[in-house]
Amino acid sequence: MTTILVTGGTGTLGRFVTERLRADGHEVRVLSRHARPYAVDLRKGGGGLDAALDGVDTVVHCATTQTGGDERAATNLLAAARRAGVRHLVYISIVGVDRVPFGYYRTKLAVERLVEESGIGWTVLRTTQFHDLVVRLLQGLAKPPVVLVPAQVADQPVEVREVADRLAELAAGEPAGRVPDLGGPEVRSFESLARAYLAATGRRRAVVNLPLAGRTYRAFRSGGHLAPDRALGKGTFEEYLTARFGHGAGDGRRD
Repeated sequence: MTTILVTGGTGTLGRFVTERLRADGHEVRVLSRHARPYAVDLRKGGGGLDAALDGVDTVVHCATTQTGGDERAATNLLAAARRAGVRHLVYISIVGVDRVPFGYYRTKLAVERLVEESGIGWTVLRTTQFHDLVVRLLQGLAKPPVVLVPAQVADQPVEVREVADRLAELAAGEPAGRVPDLGGPEVRSFESLARAYLAATGRRRAVVNLPLAGRTYRAFRSGGHLAPDRALGKGTFEEYLTARFGHGAGDGRRD
């Protein structure tokens, strides 16, 4: 079996990728800012990064932050990977990074291009949003007495473990370039997702659709972040809510 480095290996996605790869018999190194022995800030690089990559055949790049620095981190990682003779780099991206002019999406697209131009064998998988991200958004929106959701915007949440399984499968194979997207099983209005979340958490809130303005909102409203033709995920939003909050979620549907 190969030696595989998982960046962001303690995060929401990376820990499941690590778990799956180890279950499949691979030697896995976990790189994150605080996980020893490979505690490395990719934005700074340095000798610790070179040590983490020494003898590594494949890298699964899950590390990311919405506070900036992903391009610098990728540049440092790719340079060190070339020095170490890494054969294959697998990168997790997001459906719609080339269609939705959202700042974080633009960064993900820029990193995709760095990977493609790195000279290293590469694979890029784009997925729709994870269930837990949708819940984090709804937790913030549900703090006031009225839940304001973007009007005419849908989402297609996917189970993070299914994404981890797909990444592990890709990491064990040959470089494949841009592979088909992976989307959750259902395209749902944001209103229906909000109602399902409220039912699962026992909260009583009015849900109001709020029209917004701007290019980014129009791109989301037109479904630039969705992959309805790649609805291959199995785990539904209600199943995730039930597992997380411990009782029936209801379906909240008004689609």
